[in-house]
Amino acid sequence: MNDEIRCIGILTSGGDAPGMNACVRAAVRTALAQDLRVVGIRRGYEGLIEGDFVEMDGRSVSNIVQAGGTILKSARSPGMNDEHDTRIVGCPGTIDNDLFGTDDTIGYDTALNTAIDNIDRIRDTADAHDRLFLVEVMGRDAGFIALNSGIGGGAELVLIPETITQMSDIKDRIHSLMSAQSRSSIVVVAEGDEHGGATHIKEALQADDSFDNIDLRVCILGHTQRGGSPTARDRVLASRLGSAAIDALIEGHDTVMVGVVNKDIKLTPMRNVFGRKKNINYELLKLTQLLS
Repeated sequence: MNDEIRCIGILTSGGDAPGMNACVRAAVRTALAQDLRVVGIRRGYEGLIEGDFVEMDGRSVSNIVQAGGTILKSARSPGMNDEHDTRIVGCPGTIDNDLFGTDDTIGYDTALNTAIDNIDRIRDTADAHDRLFLVEVMGRDAGFIALNSGIGGGAELVLIPETITQMSDIKDRIHSLMSAQSRSSIVVVAEGDEHGGATHIKEALQADDSFDNIDLRVCILGHTQRGGSPTARDRVLASRLGSAAIDALIEGHDTVMVGVVNKDIKLTPMRNVFGRKKNINYELLKLTQLLS
C-alpha cells in the first residue's frame, strides 16, 4: 500500500449512466478494505469546487448496486479547479460507449438493451398499422447504440454520425422497403446523424410528394436510455472498474482512465482518452446492410 494516501474522494460527473452506483460502491469498499478514508463529493466538479462533501462508509453504499442514476448526483461544470499533488483516476461512465481506451463503458449495455426493448415494442404497433417508424436513439457523436440496436432490433436502415448517407439514398431505400414488404419498417437514427435526427428526416421525407401514401412516425427514445436498473453486465463492469481505480491510485498512477480491453484491465492516459476517437465496427455496418 502507498503510505502517502490517507483519503480518497469520489465523484460522478457528466451525464448519468446506469452502473455508476455499482462503480461507486466498489470504489468505496475497496478503499475501506485498505483502511483509507473515503469522502463522497456531491454534484460532480461543482460539488468539488463548493466543498459539498460527505463521509462514506460501507453502509452508505449498501443496496445501491441495482439502482440507476448516481447517489452522489452529477453535473456538468464549466468551472475550472486546479489541485496540487492530487492524483486522479477516472472510470468511463457514458451510455454512448465512445471513449477510447475501453471496449465498453459503464451504462452502454443497459442503454443498448433499453433501446432494443423499445424498438421491439414500436415494431408491434408499426406492423399493426403498416407504418414506417424513425426511431431516434442517443449518440450525438457516435453511433454505437444505433448500430447495435439496429442489428438487435432488426431495423431495415441505420443512420449514424460516422457515415454519410445522401437523402436521395434514404428515400430510395425506404421506397424499396415499403413497396417490397407492403407493411412496416423501422429506421434507427442516431441523434447526431448528419441530417439532424429523426424529426428532420421526417420533415425532408414529407416534403417529397412520393411519400404522401407512407405513414411516417417518429419516436425519440431520449433519456429513457439513461435510466433504469443496470444490466448484470454493466454491474460487473462497473464493479471491476471502480475497484481497479482504487488499486491504480494506491499503485501511484495519476491522470489515467481505467478500462477493460479484451477482458483485461487497462490504464490509458487521459490525454489519449480525450485526444483519440473510438471507431465503430464497420463489419457490423456491413451486416446491417446485408440483413435488411
